[in-house]
Amino acid sequence: MFRKTLRTLRRPLIAALFAGATAVPASAESLADAMVAAYRHSALLEQNRAVLRAADEDAATALAQLRPVVQWIAEHSFQKINGLAIGRSTSIGLQAQITLYDWGRNAIAIDAAKETVLATRAALVGVEQDVLLGAVQAYLDVRSATEQVDLQSNSVRVIGQEQQAAADRFEVGEITQTDVSQADAALAAARASLAAARGNLEVAREVYRAATGRAPGQLDPPPPTPSLPASLETARQIGQRSHPAISQAQRLAAAAELGVAAAAAERNPTLSGQASIGRSHELSIQGQESTRNSLGASLSLSQTIYSGGRLPSAHRKAMARRDEARAGLLQVSRQVDEAVGRAWAGIDVARAQIRAIDEQIVAAQQAYEGVREEATLGARTTLDVLDAEQSLLEARADKISAEANLQLAHYQLLAAMGLLTVENLKLGIPTYDPSAYYNAVQDAPYTSRQGESLDRVLRAIGRD
Repeated sequence: MFRKTLRTLRRPLIAALFAGATAVPASAESLADAMVAAYRHSALLEQNRAVLRAADEDAATALAQLRPVVQWIAEHSFQKINGLAIGRSTSIGLQAQITLYDWGRNAIAIDAAKETVLATRAALVGVEQDVLLGAVQAYLDVRSATEQVDLQSNSVRVIGQEQQAAADRFEVGEITQTDVSQADAALAAARASLAAARGNLEVAREVYRAATGRAPGQLDPPPPTPSLPASLETARQIGQRSHPAISQAQRLAAAAELGVAAAAAERNPTLSGQASIGRSHELSIQGQESTRNSLGASLSLSQTIYSGGRLPSAHRKAMARRDEARAGLLQVSRQVDEAVGRAWAGIDVARAQIRAIDEQIVAAQQAYEGVREEATLGARTTLDVLDAEQSLLEARADKISAEANLQLAHYQLLAAMGLLTVENLKLGIPTYDPSAYYNAVQDAPYTSRQGESLDRVLRAIGRD
């Protein structure tokens, strides 16, 4: 059911992302281009990919605990009594230690490390969604800010014409100096609004640069909004199944459960073995030299009987962490439901605003044209004309904001459902493989021959 719904969502979404691409110049940047650039140049993604590789190494470290530790030991000693050397000894040897059986302690640690790796992978998907959503918002902000600048520029032009007309009418005695001053003030206010709009555009361009790694060029109009699920409840079900934050919380809860088992296993015995081989050379006080070869092996079985309360405390702490993780999972689930509901409501609100604003623009346009005609006949003042023009300007500015909010709310809904990823959007670029590094290090390679695949992965990461 979920896969069918996901496929149903993907087809219209991809069509929406790339719709209209042939209707604009080839040099223009699309919303898909912005998301691709953000994915490729995000330092935040690189940072969290490194976090994931560190978690992969934790799994390798846990596996390495089952293997022997081999070390060489060299020692030289001498003794002096009353300032006289009475003996010297030199030795060198190899020593190997291995845990033979620990009643499941290391196995639990390996499973916990794997759950942590999976949780970190889910967190990386969450970061990817944040990066792509940031690119969408930056793109829409630049588009909106550009339209606001155009709108304010046109307002300055129109009010400038009104101001010139007021001055001309004042010259022939049709209006007073007060009317001219009102027109002057309105023109100055329009110029101030234009300066503010241009400042907002520069800020939006800087945000776009930070989000995508490059300054914005000519931007395409936003594509048609992605299709919605059949209902809010369907969207929430998809979010519960697909959102990376829920997957991350589930894995962390599983790791916390294993943490309880690991804390309990600390009370179990440990069986270890040790083997050594060495050679020593000794010089006694009488000047006699001797050389000895040694070979030894031993088994050791140990168990903590009394820890001063440390082990019971660690066990209780692990149970508290487990309860924390379970509550965190519930909280994340509720937050995902809330985010889906908020985005859904945002879409409804933006649509309703656009419908109302369209009606407002039509009425304001008619009022503006009527007031201008009446002003030429002397039935209206210059202030009436300026007020009508300002109402029309505000309505058009509000529509720009409402249309951007509608676009953004759709992508916020995708993010809330866990679908705002390069893979789901099918942006057509190579994606980072979170399992490649893990597959290379999961067996904890320690020689150059075993590490060849790891070297290839590291080189690939460097090329990225």
